[in-house]
Amino acid sequence: PAAPSCYPSSPSPIFDNPAVFEKLGTDALFFIFYYAQGTYQQYLAARELKKQSWRYHKKYMTWFQRHEEPKVTTDDYEQGTYVYFDYETGWCQRIKSDFRFEYSFLEDSLSV
Repeated sequence: PAAPSCYPSSPSPIFDNPAVFEKLGTDALFFIFYYAQGTYQQYLAARELKKQSWRYHKKYMTWFQRHEEPKVTTDDYEQGTYVYFDYETGWCQRIKSDFRFEYSFLEDSLSV
């Protein structure tokens, strides 16, 4: 079934404005990141997530945020408890204890 013709058929130009992304909640940012792939809006969502201390893990292709200060920190990794976004099985945030975040898997090309 198709959407009724009276529904909007193209995105509003307001979604080209970075300031709009500062107002969106985390769930909306994750939705845009995973469902507007390859777009300027995906970039803006990623940038806003990074501003909120989320970090993208290239191997697991999801977002992590420190739940507490790492128990171990070296030049190559940090280890501790993290919150991560489970986009595959639950579309929710989950806790991962004793997780080793290797810096080589940290996406760091996007500046905020």
